[in-house]
Amino acid sequence: MSDNERPSIRKMIEDKASQKGATNAAEKTMPKLFLICAIISILTTFGIVLTLLFETVTFFSEVSIVEFLTSSEWYPMFSDPDYGIRPLLLGTFTVAAIAMVVAIPVGLAVAIYLSEYASDKKRRTIKPILEVLAGIPTIVYGFFALTFVTPVLQSVIPGLAIYNALSPGLVMGIMIIPMVASLSEDAMSAVPQSMREGAFALGATRLEVSLKVVFPAALSGIIASFVLSISRAIGETMIVTVAGGGSPAQGFDITSSMQTMTAYIVQMSLGDAGFGTTVYYSIYAVGMTLFIFTLVMNILAQFISKRFREEY
Repeated sequence: MSDNERPSIRKMIEDKASQKGATNAAEKTMPKLFLICAIISILTTFGIVLTLLFETVTFFSEVSIVEFLTSSEWYPMFSDPDYGIRPLLLGTFTVAAIAMVVAIPVGLAVAIYLSEYASDKKRRTIKPILEVLAGIPTIVYGFFALTFVTPVLQSVIPGLAIYNALSPGLVMGIMIIPMVASLSEDAMSAVPQSMREGAFALGATRLEVSLKVVFPAALSGIIASFVLSISRAIGETMIVTVAGGGSPAQGFDITSSMQTMTAYIVQMSLGDAGFGTTVYYSIYAVGMTLFIFTLVMNILAQFISKRFREEY
């Protein structure tokens, strides 16, 4: 080895040592950084829950929880206020049900097409369109429901009010289609190709393979997508605020105005409720109710997903 080669070899060794030291430092630092991020997320969640809990307890110190759960009247701004959550629940679930009537069949059909029928070229074209649909701000959907969908529906349903449950429900269903389609398509794509090939070898058609082989095998993910979509519909805010109206529901008339839990929270947050009043604390009581429902829906989605995965 010549004298000229020795310094270059020594430099290479030093460079590798320094790179190894930097790698070791990163290996020690990054787990701590990830842990800090996880702790911040957990603490934020606890902060939100505790805030809801403390303010809700304050509300129920002034209003009977029995009245809140059983009364059929919700008029918090009256001189003799009523705080029965039932009309808000009725409006929330009515709009969510309309949305699911649209989102589930259409989203599932799109998922089956993308997973079992579409070519790679068509899939690369359709999926970005769905992503764009999912990325549109919900306030835009709300004004679309109010200024376009409602007038169109009024030409078909003469008695339809300008603010109603049908229009925001339909538009919300359109908004949720990408969620159902994406999650269901991911579940179907995860089914082993060997199952499809075995069914084709037995003489099954593509439709039979899709509905009798792939669909049952992916049922856990598909049902989870349905439940998560319902949770998304229950928690939707801007569409129902803009196009649904502000009158608590007294029945199942989807042609009239209905107020959801989220729409009530928005209405009161605009300044109608004075700080420290019972009406102000009712925002947190409704928020806690909404939180409990969405939490239950998410737990249900995980349970159903695990249960069907074990069976299939």
